[in-house]
Amino acid sequence: MSITQPIPGQTTAEQPPTGENLLEVRGLHKHFPIRQGIVFQRQIGAVHAVDGIDFSVGAGQSLGLVGESGCGKSTTGRLITRLLEPTAGTIVFDGEDISHKAAAKMRDARRSLQMIFQDPYSSLNPRHTVGTIVETPMRLNGINRPPQGHKKRAQELLETVGLNPEHYNRYPNEFSGGQRQRIGIARALALRPKLIVADEPVSALDVSIQAQVVNLLQDLQREFGIAFVFIAHDLAVVRHFSERVAVMYLGKIVEVADRETLYTRPRHPYTHALLSAVPEADPDATERRERIRLAGDVPSPIDPPSGCRFRTRCWKAQDQCAAQEPPLVRIEGNAEGHLTACHFPEEPTVEAREEDIVLDPALAPHGETT
Repeated sequence: MSITQPIPGQTTAEQPPTGENLLEVRGLHKHFPIRQGIVFQRQIGAVHAVDGIDFSVGAGQSLGLVGESGCGKSTTGRLITRLLEPTAGTIVFDGEDISHKAAAKMRDARRSLQMIFQDPYSSLNPRHTVGTIVETPMRLNGINRPPQGHKKRAQELLETVGLNPEHYNRYPNEFSGGQRQRIGIARALALRPKLIVADEPVSALDVSIQAQVVNLLQDLQREFGIAFVFIAHDLAVVRHFSERVAVMYLGKIVEVADRETLYTRPRHPYTHALLSAVPEADPDATERRERIRLAGDVPSPIDPPSGCRFRTRCWKAQDQCAAQEPPLVRIEGNAEGHLTACHFPEEPTVEAREEDIVLDPALAPHGETT
């Protein structure tokens, strides 16, 4: 991968891990090989699912990862938790490089690094009781408790996530989708993790249930000081949950900023396009705002465009965009920590008010109204 020089007035975001954050990801790649042949297979290409991304998460903080389907969000989550082996790059968790650590030596790290999966129906073993599902992480990780102690801890966790502890002996098929996701959350909490990767945790649930699960995760974050990487395609949900937001497109992170800055002063054209589809509380403001409709389809990750990967759909694309890949950089005059990967970033116009974004009132953070 070629690295271009930052353009004048910008500072690069790429730097070696410092160990100051709970999670630091640098230059992360994941390519899935495409092979041809039955007996004598040969590689004829690769899917560039994640292609050189950098980000960090501090202790107790939350980072939202958003983008269209197929942009590499879920793959990134599985790389962080080492459910997938990175092709290249560095993943430093809690001061330890786990990038290529053998699975047998990942036990200590996994105690502090857990995952909530997207589908609450397929992520729970239908042959196990709820109690067994929640207890299993404790048993597998050698937490020495007598049998009654494991049961008591599991029942405490069920109560923590809003379920009846007396349902300890029930099976997953006896619960609704929202309740099953709560069981998955209880399982993730069993080892008292420092970081949870939540991969589209509410996308399979009804809107009213989504609000309850998001508020539950917020409560757990505050109570236990857990850091989150929150993966979602719903900008409204991400806005409510995450302190910082990273926008992905075709395996690349194109913009990173704190929640308020990204939603009110986006600089990357792709972020502008995504936010132009978010409704506003004021109908007049919705009419005044131009909806940006992107031309064409997302390019294939097997053969991504040269230079800027968004250029084939971008209304600002120029020759430089095809010749040089824009690095993720901080633009002079931008808010601290606001990074953009664009040769010709959008200029701030009249700032949208964050409170104008229409959201389900049940999704509002506690103490906040919409």
